[in-house]
Amino acid sequence: MAAPASSKVVYEQEGVFIHSSCAKNDDQDSIISGVLRVIEQEAEVIVDWRPSDDTLDSSNILCAGKDSSSVVEWTQTPKEKSPRGLDHQNNYEAEWDMVNTVSFKKKPRSNGDATTHANGESKWSFQFNLTDLKSIKQNKEGMGWSYLVFCLKDDVILPALHFHHGDSKLLIVSLEKYVVLCESPQDKRILLVNCQNKSLSQSFENLLDEPTYGLIQGELLDRRKTFWAVHHWKKLKKDPYTATMGGFSKVTNYIFDSLRGSDPSTQQRPPSEMADFLSDAIPGLKINQQEEPGFEVITRIDLGKRPDVIRREPVSAEEWTKNMDSEGRILDADFIKRMIFKGGLCHALRKEVWKFLLGYFPWHSTREERTNLQRRKTDEYFRMKLQWKSVSDEQEKRNSRLRDYKSLIEKDVNRTDRTNKFYEGQNNPGLILLHDILMTYCMYDFDLGYVQGMSDLLSPVLYVMENEVDAFWCFVSYMDQMHENFEEQMQGMKTQLIQLSTLLRFLDSGFCSYLESQDSGYLYFCFRWLLIRFKREFSFQDILRLWEVMWTELPCQNFHLLICCAILESEKQQIMDKHYGFNEILKHINELSMKIDVEDILCKAEAISIQMMNCKELPQAVCEVLGMETSAVTTPDSDTGEDESVTVMRRSSSTYQNISMPVTAANGTRDNAQHMAVTHSAQRLTPT
Repeated sequence: MAAPASSKVVYEQEGVFIHSSCAKNDDQDSIISGVLRVIEQEAEVIVDWRPSDDTLDSSNILCAGKDSSSVVEWTQTPKEKSPRGLDHQNNYEAEWDMVNTVSFKKKPRSNGDATTHANGESKWSFQFNLTDLKSIKQNKEGMGWSYLVFCLKDDVILPALHFHHGDSKLLIVSLEKYVVLCESPQDKRILLVNCQNKSLSQSFENLLDEPTYGLIQGELLDRRKTFWAVHHWKKLKKDPYTATMGGFSKVTNYIFDSLRGSDPSTQQRPPSEMADFLSDAIPGLKINQQEEPGFEVITRIDLGKRPDVIRREPVSAEEWTKNMDSEGRILDADFIKRMIFKGGLCHALRKEVWKFLLGYFPWHSTREERTNLQRRKTDEYFRMKLQWKSVSDEQEKRNSRLRDYKSLIEKDVNRTDRTNKFYEGQNNPGLILLHDILMTYCMYDFDLGYVQGMSDLLSPVLYVMENEVDAFWCFVSYMDQMHENFEEQMQGMKTQLIQLSTLLRFLDSGFCSYLESQDSGYLYFCFRWLLIRFKREFSFQDILRLWEVMWTELPCQNFHLLICCAILESEKQQIMDKHYGFNEILKHINELSMKIDVEDILCKAEAISIQMMNCKELPQAVCEVLGMETSAVTTPDSDTGEDESVTVMRRSSSTYQNISMPVTAANGTRDNAQHMAVTHSAQRLTPT
């Protein structure tokens, strides 16, 4: 096999044999001679073995064929798929990387069998990415010729490779350029890949949703560090969701380790160096680690005492009905939004009210107008659904993008909220609807298509709607808000990380400085929060409450960033008191998943917003993030006697008109005061 032009063969050994004499079929070959190679291909390392006379036939590469139960067996690549070649095999989304349980076996030869060539000789081939290697088993010294057995992650065991001419040690030396190999404590014949501290390893495993993302931790040669850092940053650039869910923290940690090097004098790496690296991974991400001239003056602004905030009970069906006229019009949409913001919705109302919150139903529409809208949207939906349903197999073969979308959707649907009763079990109708809606969305927005993570956003919507068409159009509206998060350039993520940094620095510059001192000033541990709106951080029921509150777009723009600030503020003391470093911060933030009290965080985030609204000297950048109007007021400078401009914030009065509503505290107990005034002048929520 000639390596592609962009590849480099770093190891090649002929006379490496597979012994198949243990097979039950007498007509199978007992010994197969082949060539073993280690190939550098862009930022990947591929281990490739194939029979000596089969070096140019890619149809014999063994790949994973998945059945409905996700149990796979090794089968040969069909001839018609061979043009996809190594580029497809090396892709991290290839079926090779999606193996869960495998048994390596060679199928019996029969006439017309794809595994048999015209000359009657059986041909085996395999290749794997070095990131998938778990261990290497060696033979005992003095026990015949040397052999090696590769065990991949998820316990995939490849056939033993017998080195009849010796030199198996040369392969080990070659692999050690890229991975750390150490003897197993239980069996000295077994070399473990990337051995590391057990507790640290476990903390990182908890960060993973994809088992195929293995990164080297520990002390490595600079070449290995740089190679793997670049490799995984390329994955981040190609698919931000998978990289984030599958080990974003590992990637950043490894890059830090690789850039620092082993010299103690370089342990505190210049912030600008990491800024350059992050900019390459996420183009356009510019978060200034150094305080700008005059920035300290802004951070010393006294925000005043933070008010106590009380939340109310969820909006009831009776309250909703009272705010609707005889034709079904909503009488006061702002009033309803304020009540939803303060308490959310009872579950019985969500199916109807979410359509308004997401923009599927206009707030001023009548009941008849909404019925007609649903009828039109139903026709439109099924026309789009028919487009992909009617694609023939021949058409699909010539549409690689549609194939890729379909493949990603099928994989994601099978692992989305499977513990929820709505989606659990095999052949669940909820899974079928999830799949069909996502496929139809590809027809609606083919340029964006499907990106991993969208299933997380659709799942709660479909759960609430219990209707394919309504769920689709609500999802479309939600994606209009989230679209930039999933675009190739990740513009939405870049903007939000910068905005979050701006808010957090204003609220607590000391905490920001501490995070920067631990190489955490870029807040990349918040990446997952922002990408799918906290979907993995709260329980399923809590995410329903959180999303409907955020969809009111109250009390300000980008309220979800204040939720991030509230969570980080809650964890600040532990992080700083225990002097958490980079790894500990990542581990701690990750372990918050499913442990955050949604009502408590909503109270804190709202209190922060009120505190900012009462501040008369908010920086322009903060006002822009929160969507607050500003005006320059000229005041005398106490030191110089000269005039200076002070930024004064203004909010629309319609947002905070006085309203009365029953309230409950965040812990669910009913407050003695049955009404709460939202004071427009002070823009403060206080019990009356």
